[in-house]
Amino acid sequence: MKRLQHTLLRLKPTQPSPALRSNLNRYLNLNLSPSLSLRGTTKAMFTFTVPDTDLRVNSIPELTQKDLLAFPAFKIWIATLQQSLSRQQHPSHEFHKDPYVLRKIDIQAVDRFGGNRLGFVKLKADVSNGQGETLPGSVFLRGGSVGMLLILQPNDLPKDSEKDKKAVLTIQPRIPVGSLSFPEIPAGMLDDSGTFAGAAAKEIQEETGLLVEQNELIDMTALALQVGQEPDYGERLQRAVYPSAGGSDEFIPLFLCQKRMPRSEIEALQGKLSGLRGC
Repeated sequence: MKRLQHTLLRLKPTQPSPALRSNLNRYLNLNLSPSLSLRGTTKAMFTFTVPDTDLRVNSIPELTQKDLLAFPAFKIWIATLQQSLSRQQHPSHEFHKDPYVLRKIDIQAVDRFGGNRLGFVKLKADVSNGQGETLPGSVFLRGGSVGMLLILQPNDLPKDSEKDKKAVLTIQPRIPVGSLSFPEIPAGMLDDSGTFAGAAAKEIQEETGLLVEQNELIDMTALALQVGQEPDYGERLQRAVYPSAGGSDEFIPLFLCQKRMPRSEIEALQGKLSGLRGC
């Protein structure tokens, strides 16, 4: 057995011969495909520099420079991070004496939606200071979403009544959390056009079939984040909730809409199939 193990370590990463394949299957119960390398599979990487910077990006063949630089989530993330890093120039910043620098980005994986549209990017950002101290840089890049709390009330009740108010939830499969019937408020991903409120109104219509005007929406996140004017060296994050800031760039502005409707139309929403399937 030791001899066989030693032989495996010395093999070159080429296609195994039929005889060797037979021996490997017999002794190690391996099922090797013709394209499998005994040292593991690797992907050819290519490198480019972000325009107007010296930032190096190591990418995989599935993601071109053009696609990455045009990806709205990447544009927002890189601009926000670079602005935050620039804050270190201010003498009052806690990292001013030994600032952190974004030295390179390694693209690890991508997912695409229908029509070959770029959806998710998994990357590793190398951020370190002069002493070699690093910051966690694993990022699941997906961009922003909108969430809507939609409260309906029958219009046969007085306007000042709090009776019979119901919140609309959607139930749909969510494989990342292991569920085939996950209840949640209507939500959806942002694109690079329009406004947060416009995207929220669009998602409500797609997921519930209800037509909501933008002026009917209250941006609860903006109300909660009302603060004084930030100094010139302050960070400029999105005015939204960041639900998983330790691993993802996703930000979610939350909107409230209270709508009065005929009681029969509200009851008809219970169990109604609506929305768009797929991405």
